[in-house]
This record gives sequence, structure tokens and C-alpha cells, in this order.
Amino acid sequence: MIGFLRVLAVDDEPPALDELAYHLRADPRVARLHTAGDATEALRVLRDGDVDAVFLDIRMPGLDGMELARVLRRFARPPAIVFVTAYDDGAVDAFDLGAIDYVRKPVRAERLAESLRRVIGSRRVPTQLATPTREEDPAIPVELAGTTRMLPRSAVRWVEAQGDYVRLHTTDGSHLVRVSLATLAERWADAGFVRIHRSYLVQLRLIAELRLAHSGYVVVVGSTELPVSRRHTRELKEKLIRTAKQGWAR
Repeated sequence: MIGFLRVLAVDDEPPALDELAYHLRADPRVARLHTAGDATEALRVLRDGDVDAVFLDIRMPGLDGMELARVLRRFARPPAIVFVTAYDDGAVDAFDLGAIDYVRKPVRAERLAESLRRVIGSRRVPTQLATPTREEDPAIPVELAGTTRMLPRSAVRWVEAQGDYVRLHTTDGSHLVRVSLATLAERWADAGFVRIHRSYLVQLRLIAELRLAHSGYVVVVGSTELPVSRRHTRELKEKLIRTAKQGWAR
């Protein structure tokens, strides 16, 4: 296979940058690889020529990876962004920015190969269609049996707080992600997720029932009952009634 991707790797730690560059150069799909030790150098490379994808560390001095990604989003033809980091607490922010992938350090050749496959897949979708799709249903990277899986937000039925993490519940399991419930409640409100308790966030359209039990109100999502705190009960009732009226109007 002849390489055709132009890639930029950015990391402020030389050993990490060398390792990332080594694996990317070894992939036959990469035709040209540029490297940069910080955001300023990366912008200089991008000014001098187009790249298809930027593999980007998050925690860097000066302009960090998230801030650089926001700058890249404003480009007329923004490159695909793949975050490469030792930390898992930036995943939700990364995909809010439309990142293609989120790779944990230490990097592995097969994991980077999967990222490059995703970059190529994103390039096959017309730009005017690709960006709204990511924004309407962003994906979140979750670990499953040692493999990173991209979980679309639409697959999440409810969210449960667990310390500094949340557990995302789907029809076929659950996944632990490092982000606070308050952060998700704010960011996912427009997608129909509502706070019903200090520990729970639920997709409103999936609530089949709100009923009074001996311990207080509960909602039913599928076959699961979740508690509703007293402070959230009134607002939840109003949202359910409003949603029902909108359904009747159709």
C-alpha cells in the first residue's frame, strides 16, 4: 500500500514524540510525517502546508492540546484530530471538539493503526456532512476488554455518578468514564438528558413511567427503577408533561 496521509505529531516530551513518530512512520498509509514539540511549532508547520491529521498530546506548556484543537477547528479545512495522552480525564472534552480518536499512552502500533483507519474513514465523508454528525451524536471512547470502543451518546440510557467518574449505562452493559456528572448534565442537556438525582442523569425520552414508591418517586427506564430526589421531582414532571404534549401535537 502506498502512503497517502500527511500527518503531524505534537508532543512536548521528546521520548514520547519519538515513539509516536516511530509508529506513525512505520504505517504504510502515512506518506509524510511532521513533528512538533509544542503548539507554536505545530501552527508553524500547519501554516507552511496542509496535513490530513494531527496526533496531539493534551498537557503541554503554553497553548495546550485542547486549546490548539479549538484553533484547528476554525481552519477552512481542519485536519482530523487524534488526542494521544497519558490521562483519561479529557475524553469528553476531546469528543466535544470533534476528535476522531483518543489514544492512551503508552502508544501501541495496533492502536495507532486503528486511529489511522478512523482518520481515513472520516475523510471519505463530505466535510459539510461530517461535522454536524459528530456534533449531533458525539462518540466517547470507552475501554472494553482492553480495546477502546467508540460509544455514541445516543446509546446511553442513563448515567450514574461514581466518585470522580460516571458509569454510562447502555442496553448491553455499562462503561466507566472519568468525568463528573455535573459536567455531563450541563453538556448533554440539549440532547435530552435530565438530572433526576444527585447521582443520576437520564435520557428523558426513555422514561417509561414516573411513579410514587414507598421511598419516594422513581422513574422506570426499561426494566430498571431509578430514584428521583425531591428537589428534582417537580421539574421532571413538567418536562415529562411538556414532552407528552409535543408528541400529541405531532
